[in-house]
Amino acid sequence: MMERRSFLFAAVAALTVAWHGAESRAATTPAATLNSFYDTLLAVMKDGPKLGFVGRRQKLAPAITQAFDLSLMTRLVVGLPWPSLTAEDQKQLVSAFAEFSIATYANQFDDFSGEKFEVDPKAAPAPGSDVIVKTKLIQSNGEPVQLDYLLRPEQNEWRIIDIFLSGTISQLAARRSEFSGILREQGARGLIAVLKKKTQALATGNG
Repeated sequence: MMERRSFLFAAVAALTVAWHGAESRAATTPAATLNSFYDTLLAVMKDGPKLGFVGRRQKLAPAITQAFDLSLMTRLVVGLPWPSLTAEDQKQLVSAFAEFSIATYANQFDDFSGEKFEVDPKAAPAPGSDVIVKTKLIQSNGEPVQLDYLLRPEQNEWRIIDIFLSGTISQLAARRSEFSGILREQGARGLIAVLKKKTQALATGNG
C-alpha cells in the first residue's frame, strides 16, 4: 500500500477548477498550504473504510482544489499545444484532469496504518517567485519518503504546481510524458476521454 502511495506522489496529477462547496482558506505561508492539505489527507485516511470512495472524494476535493493550482498544472502537463486548443477544450481538460487527480487520491489513500507527514517550515527559493517546501511521508515502518513541493503565490495564497519524489522526480514531467502521445494522436478530445475513463476505473476500484 505504501509503495503505491509513494508512487502516487510522483505520478498523480495530484488535481474541478472550482469545486462546489470548497471553503476559501487562505494560506499565508507555503508550509501552511502543505500542513492544511496533509491534515485533511490524514483525517480521510483514518476514516477511509467508513467513508468509502465517494466519501473520501467528497472530503478531499475541497482540500485538493484549495492547495493545488489545477488549472496551471493542466496547462503545464499539456505543454506547447495548449494555446492552440479551443477555449472549450481547455476548460474540459482542466475539469477532467482535476476529477482524475482527486479520484486518484480517493482511491489510493483509503486507510491508515500509523503514517504521518512532516513539513519543513522553511521554504527554499526557486526560479521567479516560486518556492520549494520539503516534506516527508513517514511510513508505518518508520521509513521516510521525501516529497518536495513547488509552490507559486496567487492572490495572497500559496498553491502547489508540482511535486518531486526523492527531490528529483517531477510529477508534471511524468504526466506530460504519459499524456503527450495521446494528445498528439487523438487530440484534446481523445485525452479528455482517456482521463474520464481513468477516473471511472478509479471510482470502481479498477485503477
